[in-house]
Amino acid sequence: MAITAEQVKLLRDKTGAGMMDCKKALTETDGDFDKAIEVLRKKGADVAAKRAERSANEGVVLSNVSDDGKTAILVEVNCETDFVANSADFQGFAALVLDTIVKSSPADVDALLQTTNGNVKIADELQRLTGKVGEKLAVSRFDIEKSNDGIVVDYIHQGAKLGVLVKIDNVGAGDKEELKAIAKDIAMQVAAMRPLASYREEIPADVINKEIEIYKEIAKKEGKPEQILERIATGKLNKYYQENCLTEQAFIKDNAKSVGDLITEYNKKYSTNAKLVLFRRFHLSDENK
Repeated sequence: MAITAEQVKLLRDKTGAGMMDCKKALTETDGDFDKAIEVLRKKGADVAAKRAERSANEGVVLSNVSDDGKTAILVEVNCETDFVANSADFQGFAALVLDTIVKSSPADVDALLQTTNGNVKIADELQRLTGKVGEKLAVSRFDIEKSNDGIVVDYIHQGAKLGVLVKIDNVGAGDKEELKAIAKDIAMQVAAMRPLASYREEIPADVINKEIEIYKEIAKKEGKPEQILERIATGKLNKYYQENCLTEQAFIKDNAKSVGDLITEYNKKYSTNAKLVLFRRFHLSDENK
C-alpha cells in the first residue's frame, strides 16, 4: 500500500514522532493509523508518541522582525497545558526555536527539527524536554515573510497565544514610519476580526458558490420570487465580502472607513503605490495549520 504524505503528516501531528519514523510505521502497518501509533510506542521513537491521545493546544506564538523591517517570522510552539507553556523550560525552548529560524531560515518544520543551533539539535532538545516535562510538545508551524521593496510588520496579542504578520509592498518614497503604524493597525485588525483573505479575488470559487447556494435556498424558503433570488444572493455576497475580506472590512478604530481606505489615503497623501500584499494569522491550535 502506498503511504501518502498527508497520512505521514497526520501521524506526525498526532504523535510528535519524526517524519521518517511515521512513514516507516505506516508502511509496516499497511496504513493502519492506530497500529502505526502502537509501533511508534513500542519502538520508543519519541516520548510524545506515548501521549498520542493527548492534544497539544497550549503554547506560544512568537515573532521576530529584522532591523530593516523587510523580513519577519511567526512561529507556533505547542504543549498540552498552560502550566507548561508558562514554564521557563518551555519558554526557553520556544525562544531557541525562533532564534534558529532567524539564523538558519529552514524550509519547513522537518528541516527545522534537524537544524542545530550552537551545539543543540532542535529535535534532540524537543525530545529531551518532552521527557522532562512529561507532555507532548510540538513545533506546529512557522512562516517567514520577506519584502524587497516594502515592509513586514508583526503583532503579538497579549498572552502570546495569537500572532499576526502583515506585508506591504511597493512602499515608494512615502513616510515609512507612518506606513508601519498603519500596518500595525491592520495587524491588530487581523487579530480581532479574523478575515479569510485580503481581497475578494482570493476567496476560492467553490466557497463563493456554496455561499450563493445557501443564500438562494434561504430566500426561496422565505417565499421570495424565483426571479429575484440572484439579486438577493448578490447583495448578501457583498456583505460576506465586507465581513471576510480584510481590505473591505470596516476599520476597528474608525468604522466610517474600510481597511483598504487606510492604504488608499496613504498613497494619495504621498503619491505612492503601496499595496497590502498578505497577512498571516497564527492562533494556538486553530484550523489554519
